[in-house]
Amino acid sequence: MEYMFDHLYAVGTETLSFAPTFQGRAFLLRRRDGNLLIYSSGRLKEEADTLLSQGGVMRQYLNHRHQAMTSCNWVSDRFAARLFVPKLEEPAIAAICHVGGTFEQREFHFPDFEVIPTPGHTEGSTCFLGDDGQRRYLFTGDTIYLKDGEWVAAVLRVSDRAAYLQSLALISQLEFDVIVPSMARGPAYQVRDRAEIRRRVAAIAERLERGEAA
Repeated sequence: MEYMFDHLYAVGTETLSFAPTFQGRAFLLRRRDGNLLIYSSGRLKEEADTLLSQGGVMRQYLNHRHQAMTSCNWVSDRFAARLFVPKLEEPAIAAICHVGGTFEQREFHFPDFEVIPTPGHTEGSTCFLGDDGQRRYLFTGDTIYLKDGEWVAAVLRVSDRAAYLQSLALISQLEFDVIVPSMARGPAYQVRDRAEIRRRVAAIAERLERGEAA
């Protein structure tokens, strides 16, 4: 487990088989009312003791189907933690994981944790916005990830470019301090001010409008 901030830890850092120069991570958002595990990792079982030392896991959230793996069932069994996933992604995820709840619209699941659908990368891709009272963290999954410090998109053959652009427009208007993707080459997160956030998201949108894949 890696310390990021007082209320945020990276968990189960692993090299990604489909992108061996990148690392994937889950993140533990520590909360007084119960910790949330964001994303997934094949190495979570190795982190059992440290997860317990931080208070365990109340819920796990996946932001799209590519994060489904059997470790989600271990989290559910070990911590009695319900798994929440996008409704549109549920069929694919449920083939691998025991789903405990779904979401399909923008809503607060807790006063300090908001679910924000951002389709494009996949049809159900979703961002999560967590607020620990000191910082606001935007968990973007693969919708925006970090490549050597740059913000990039992941446009696949199944991606909807028009929906992606609409989601980027929404993200550029969100109030957050820290971007926390599910994969990165280099630092796992970035802290940026509002002007820089808008500039970086606009740069992604410009590339997508030109037909580029990132």
